[in-house]
Amino acid sequence: MRGVMLYGPGDVRVEDRPEPAIQGPTDAIVRLAATCICGSDLWPYRGIDTFDLPVPFGHEYAGTVEEVGSEVRTVRPGQFVIGSFFASDNTCEICRAGYQSSCVHRQGVGGAQAQRMRVPLADGTLVATPEAPSEDLVPSLLAASDVLGTGWFAAVAAEAGPGKTVAVVGDGAVGLLGVLAANQLGAERVIAMSRHDTRQKLALDFGATDIVTERGDDGVERVKDLTNGLGAHSVIEAVGTQESMMQAIRCTRPGGHVGYVGVAHGVELPGRELFFSHVHLHGGPAPVRRFLPELIELIYARRVDPGRVFDLELPLDQAAEGYRAMDERRAIKALLWP
Repeated sequence: MRGVMLYGPGDVRVEDRPEPAIQGPTDAIVRLAATCICGSDLWPYRGIDTFDLPVPFGHEYAGTVEEVGSEVRTVRPGQFVIGSFFASDNTCEICRAGYQSSCVHRQGVGGAQAQRMRVPLADGTLVATPEAPSEDLVPSLLAASDVLGTGWFAAVAAEAGPGKTVAVVGDGAVGLLGVLAANQLGAERVIAMSRHDTRQKLALDFGATDIVTERGDDGVERVKDLTNGLGAHSVIEAVGTQESMMQAIRCTRPGGHVGYVGVAHGVELPGRELFFSHVHLHGGPAPVRRFLPELIELIYARRVDPGRVFDLELPLDQAAEGYRAMDERRAIKALLWP
């Protein structure tokens, strides 16, 4: 089969790889209908995160089950499924509390930028759709496997809801879908922080009521200007840098909540400022599995269209161009058709 390999910074290749095979009784093999490139993939692509190379890449996936291990009971060959970037048993005490991405038996899921992939702990990880989707729903279902689920978790962690003002730091796919999630959760006002025209337009389409183009301290002041000097009730941090985290915390009113889902790089919190801020912080790797049933239902009912974040579609063999386009901010998110 064809699959993406990362050989080093900026060196993405699509090559022939061995077909995945059942390795344990809880595994499933999924033939991918679509896959994509994540903003978090850009950290190793830029050489900021390091791995033993070369390595198969990708962790977002949706497709049809082709084979299952002997202990798999809840999904079967022929079903269309979506899963998360962490495999979980969905039965342990941590999973039952809604944090499947910290399951006591958690396993990473990788190699999804390919034609087929192996998913461990299939019963706890994969969620089947009610029926085979029409082709136009596939991008939105793919988005549910990470960026929609992550944006949704960020909004929930920030306690977005009726009567709340929500500010969103970050205008990548996760931030934009955080806007969508905040709107779906009933937020009264959603402030999207973005300097890019196309991303601003999509944020407005997803439910943003205000656009703030300033960053850093200027961005904080602008959010406070829009909130009677108090700051937002809820802030989504969807970048993962020192500047974005501090911007998020400083945009939040005392007693407010920050939901942070940007993968942290070099973030150090000043304890004294945090102490006196009275701001709640909650986040981390999104427990996408918690939200998948609800998100699938919303997508099938066509109440949300998260697939719109894919503004570049390419065949799998052109994955390197997808990485370049996202790295250069020519694309929000690239979808790859196997």
